[in-house]
Amino acid sequence: MKLSIIIVSYNAPKHLELCLDSCQEALKNVDGEIIVIDNDSSEIDFIFLKKTFPTVNFLLQNENLGFAKANNIGVENALGEYILILNPDTIIPENLFESLIEFHQSKEKIGFVGVRMIDTNGNFHPESKRNIPTAKNSFSKLYSRFNHSKKNNYYKLEVDEFEIAPCEILVGAFMFTTKKIYQEIGGFDPRYFMYGEDIDLSFSAELAGYKNYYKGDITVLHYKGESTKKDKKYYKHFFEAMMIFLAKYYQKNWLHYQLLRSGILIKYLIQLFKFSLHSPNNTSKIEVKAENLFWIDKKSDFKSLSNNEIAIDASFFTYQEILSIISENNSSSRSFYIRPKNKNYLIGDDKLIINL
Repeated sequence: MKLSIIIVSYNAPKHLELCLDSCQEALKNVDGEIIVIDNDSSEIDFIFLKKTFPTVNFLLQNENLGFAKANNIGVENALGEYILILNPDTIIPENLFESLIEFHQSKEKIGFVGVRMIDTNGNFHPESKRNIPTAKNSFSKLYSRFNHSKKNNYYKLEVDEFEIAPCEILVGAFMFTTKKIYQEIGGFDPRYFMYGEDIDLSFSAELAGYKNYYKGDITVLHYKGESTKKDKKYYKHFFEAMMIFLAKYYQKNWLHYQLLRSGILIKYLIQLFKFSLHSPNNTSKIEVKAENLFWIDKKSDFKSLSNNEIAIDASFFTYQEILSIISENNSSSRSFYIRPKNKNYLIGDDKLIINL
């Protein structure tokens, strides 16, 4: 078998169903499989999903193992020569794997490949390409108002979002490599529960002599990126993950280690103090009514559109076309809503579902 897609799921059933459909379309010309490792979801009807996607291998866990452990289980069960670590809240294009496999085969000592990721407004996710964490760029990330240098930036700003270039750190929502390389470097460190494991895995590949690449000519939609609001639970997991990473790679350099550790700890304490003053409401949404949406067709002229709430029916567009429409017509004031094939709802972002 040529390829295995590994997806770790936890609730969000509508996003998972849309993701699986896009994966099946992308595998039509590739000998591949889809493996879903579910971390004890309470909201997903797997009886329905197994009927809808009978060829998908669902590995249901009795507890939430976290992202790292669950992915390692998926890779252990994978039959493919190549593997794709993929988030369940993503949409991939139909021509994805022909391009990725050819690219991977053309490079010597290539490790992981990442792609250009966007949200439903068409905005680029800067975490798609990052530099190796150092004291300077980590403080740049943690305390963004002091970020004035591209050279020391946390994100790899010297590489254009549409460029193809070596890139040390990729995002865990999409990481493509061979099963051999993944297992050779030990896979995800199981000590990570959430966040940081993608930095660790990318860095491990680089340390093992492989070169990771960012492939900006491929676009993938990721509903929940770094732009998502951060809550108390997020900062707890982020702090724990960064402590693991620092102890693993920087403890020998005492000054570097102490600078990073202190900076992350201070940031964490500041956020806890802010949360003690007021708890952010991450569930509040601007109400969007289905009757106010503009349904596009293949002849729609976006330049003349006055309505910025755009609906796309996946029954009439390929996923490649949907991704191109969102990417090429992005605007800070424009939002796109996707109706999955033959469904009576639209998906707006990582939380917004509009029933028809």
